[in-house]
Amino acid sequence: MKYMIMVFGDRSALDDRSPEWIDRLIRFMHQIDRDLESAGELVFQQGLADPSEARTVAPSTTRMTATAGSAIAPADALAGFWIVDVADEARAVEIAASIAAVTEAPVEVRACMDAPPERV
Repeated sequence: MKYMIMVFGDRSALDDRSPEWIDRLIRFMHQIDRDLESAGELVFQQGLADPSEARTVAPSTTRMTATAGSAIAPADALAGFWIVDVADEARAVEIAASIAAVTEAPVEVRACMDAPPERV
């Protein structure tokens, strides 16, 4: 089953971190990518640009408009994600726990759907 494992935050989350901590985080991110790939569990992964570089597109009364910045608080912005194909939710949670232990931040796990939900 496929799951998306998501890490949230922005550059400011690194402001109080030592260069050694940041180096350890980067090494961990590279290692987990290699580990998931060798286990055949990695479908795709990607880090994202800082939310300050985002553009938010929203409808207005006359046309769609794009504005600079994210529509959500920077600390709540998606910073990066992995799509994994694993045996079960427990394995996805195990991977997320290893990420949360290093990032020292919450990591969200969500199942990927193959189709839209049926109407209720």
